[in-house]
Amino acid sequence: MSESLLPNNIAELKAYSSAKSEKLTGTTWLNANESPYAKEFQLSLNNLNRYPEPQPENVINAYCSYAQLNAEQVLMTRGADEGIELLMRTYCESGVDSIAIFTPTYGMYKVSADTQNIAINELSQKLLLDAEVSEINEAVGKAKLVFVCNPNNPTGSLTPINKIAALAKSLEGKAIVVVDEAYIEFCPEHSAVSLLQDFNNIAVLRTLSKAFALAGLRTGFLLANSSLLAPVRKVIAPYPVSTAVALIAEQALSSDSVTQMRRQVSTLNGNKERLKTLLNGSPKVTQVLSGEGNFVTLQLKDKNDIDAAMQQGTIMRPFSLYGGENWLRISIGNEQELEQVRLWLEQPE
Repeated sequence: MSESLLPNNIAELKAYSSAKSEKLTGTTWLNANESPYAKEFQLSLNNLNRYPEPQPENVINAYCSYAQLNAEQVLMTRGADEGIELLMRTYCESGVDSIAIFTPTYGMYKVSADTQNIAINELSQKLLLDAEVSEINEAVGKAKLVFVCNPNNPTGSLTPINKIAALAKSLEGKAIVVVDEAYIEFCPEHSAVSLLQDFNNIAVLRTLSKAFALAGLRTGFLLANSSLLAPVRKVIAPYPVSTAVALIAEQALSSDSVTQMRRQVSTLNGNKERLKTLLNGSPKVTQVLSGEGNFVTLQLKDKNDIDAAMQQGTIMRPFSLYGGENWLRISIGNEQELEQVRLWLEQPE
């Protein structure tokens, strides 16, 4: 009976398959682009009988200091995924409007759009990276939101900031360019946040899940100018951030914690270069995509090698990419985890 009540877009929806959706077992987890560094925090929770601040002032101020923005430009969300949902709910009319994405890219853009009955104009990463802005503008069509994952997941490719600026300028009054910077801490010089001083149609998605090593906290930020964020503030839930989450996020954004995060990012970037060297020298690997982020995406000669890694206890993320089933994304882990990848690569074929 309940199925008959479902709208078609939900009945036909294919749910996003996250790295944790499958009940896998292993000892080395390199499938979800998580940080290998666990942190400890101090919590005093003697006021849980009271509702939290809708937008915790201490956290907002701390993130403003980190991102060099003002409070009117920062909205705290439940992961970057809520930022995606909020932008669609605010700026797209169900059954009428559309978004544009450049595939292959992060799968939640499509899931969020399908959930809300928003059409998807699916373009290619090649178009985004290689075409002139005028051609991209034309291809975008009437899309209200244009999602640019930068660095892109799963390819790691980067869209130059000057191209994002030119695209935003060409779409003024027509669309919002949404720059997803989940991995930007691994290449901070490529952030689009500096463009907010010149553009009211750019929104930037951020998260504490990756470089800040807080994937379990589900905390993100939507960054934009006040004119863009004002209507979003009408749509967001009244108490989106729990008291516990706010307390942890505030500590994670202290100056000492940010310094520690940057040291860890430097270490992970170094581990990534070592991993790429291993992959480029392995007969199991036919292609390694060069890109940014805390992961490396590669093509295997034989996709059965993924099963061999799982039997060893090393869990990585298989992908269907560019028409092939033999692609794999490896998150950057610590030295011990990198050693497990080396052992897998050196197993006889």
